[in-house]
Amino acid sequence: MKAVLNHCNINITDLSKSIAFYKEALGMQIVREKEASDGSFKLVYLGDGISPFQIELTWLKDHPQPYDLGENESHICFVVDDYEAYHQLHQQMDCICFENEAMGLYFIHDPDDYWIEIVPKK
Repeated sequence: MKAVLNHCNINITDLSKSIAFYKEALGMQIVREKEASDGSFKLVYLGDGISPFQIELTWLKDHPQPYDLGENESHICFVVDDYEAYHQLHQQMDCICFENEAMGLYFIHDPDDYWIEIVPKK
């Protein structure tokens, strides 16, 4: 038996804003999309072009309010090839929400306040 990691889902309130954020902040691209025939939801899968893992953005028509993310302890992690360049980009985007210099990592947050951990390639 073998299970293979495929994707993770996050629910978002503004699809175009989220897509633009993930493209600019992390170079993610749309891999595929699915929309309900009645327009009640839309799914957009983003990929990094390297790994098979994807982020599924889910937009729900009847949920315009922000999502309750609890204490925001869940996160997605990206390993970056040029830590300093990404750090500078994320500073310019004003999306860094937590830095741990002792551990050599930091977190950014997306438009819906999901946290994304950024670590250097070792």
